[in-house]
Amino acid sequence: MENLTTQVAIIGSGPAGLLLGQLLFKAGISHVIIEQRSAEYVAARIRAGILEQVSVDLLKQAGVDENLNKFGLAHDGIEILTNGLKHRVDLSELTQGKQVTVYGQTEVTKDLMHAREAAGCDGYHGVYLQMFHLFQMN
Repeated sequence: MENLTTQVAIIGSGPAGLLLGQLLFKAGISHVIIEQRSAEYVAARIRAGILEQVSVDLLKQAGVDENLNKFGLAHDGIEILTNGLKHRVDLSELTQGKQVTVYGQTEVTKDLMHAREAAGCDGYHGVYLQMFHLFQMN
């Protein structure tokens, strides 16, 4: 089996691993993403759907915010109903203008996977950690 050389190995191709990979790619840093599950499983895995402002900012920095901008729903506050009374929590006021965005992490994952594919970045799916010794870090 062939040994591969890289600067960074990312274990897991969930939203965090894929976003890190995209940011490393844009910075010109050699990396691989190693995932135990198939690409199809990862793309279909249901995840939460609220993104904090810092996540939205990182997706923009990574260049994968097109669908987020089209389909995401920005919220600057929430209402909590208790004992028949509504209480508004103004997130924007409490966080100096920040907000949350409703956009499924499953969609974030798909957006990041498409960006990696378009960039020709390698990913290894169906890999078990016992195979990790094949990668040499430099």
